[in-house]
Amino acid sequence: MKRLTAIVPCFNEEEVLPMFYEEIMRVAECLKNEVEFEVLFVNDGSTDGTLQEIRKLRERDKRVKLVSFSRNFGKEAAMYAGLEHSTGDFVAILDADLQHPPKMLIEMYHGIVLEGYDSVAAKRVTRDGEPKLRSFFSKKFYNVLCKLSKIEIVEGCVDYRLMTRQMVKAVLSMSERNRFTKGIFGWIGFHTKWIAYENVERAAGQTKWSFWKLFKYSLEGIIGFSTAPLAMSSILGLAFCGFSVLAIIYIVIKTIIWGDPTSGWPSLACIILMVSGIQLFCMGILGQYMGKTYIEVKNRPIYLASIVETEEEQDDILCETNQK
Repeated sequence: MKRLTAIVPCFNEEEVLPMFYEEIMRVAECLKNEVEFEVLFVNDGSTDGTLQEIRKLRERDKRVKLVSFSRNFGKEAAMYAGLEHSTGDFVAILDADLQHPPKMLIEMYHGIVLEGYDSVAAKRVTRDGEPKLRSFFSKKFYNVLCKLSKIEIVEGCVDYRLMTRQMVKAVLSMSERNRFTKGIFGWIGFHTKWIAYENVERAAGQTKWSFWKLFKYSLEGIIGFSTAPLAMSSILGLAFCGFSVLAIIYIVIKTIIWGDPTSGWPSLACIILMVSGIQLFCMGILGQYMGKTYIEVKNRPIYLASIVETEEEQDDILCETNQK
């Protein structure tokens, strides 16, 4: 029987984990005749009792697996670690806060097995309960990213999806440190079916995504999958240089014909400030790309796991011990 691995990144989700476990196991019960089920929790350096809760679940159910980071590396690293340690023929990624309804996995699974898709993903069609300003900027971000890059990102898409092993291998082949998984999914392609669902509020706990964190995450997406800002900065710099030349010609002609009682210092100051500002703006964009390149060149690991509790890793350790 084939196996389905559900990857669940967790950061301070102690309150909601028991509820999530009950929901995901209802799905496992529905699919028990079709696929072997396992849940891989990735503890992203939680500071509450998340690790203890996962271990309690693991003691009750051997289908529960655990990877725990040595510190908080972020959700992107947690998803990558989950994919790397997953063993299923089908691999799902979903949040522990129940904003990604686990029951959708049944429809996703049938979409791959019965309809032949490589991936079935979820997209939100409503944002009820979310601040309107946040919803507005989120919508505009995806519109801008699709126009600036050559990847297709569906509006309202979330990280919740089920993939075949072939697609998982393709994602893992992109081992870049500055990760934007939504962009990676769009870049690698594959035949994807989208399932619409209405926004669901957290079952318990508080969101870990502030407006500032989402803004920085959006910059990761734009810089990671588009060089358009570099071209835009070059065009903008040339345009303002041309404007500055025209302004200088105008000031010279005006001075020759009508004179300049103020000796020209206001116009000169304006031109210097304008050109300097454009230069700094363009240097800032270049600096962003250079910074990302610097991080990639250092080749640091995407994450460090202090605990790995899955049957496969334990079997490997036993084999090495017997050989010695």
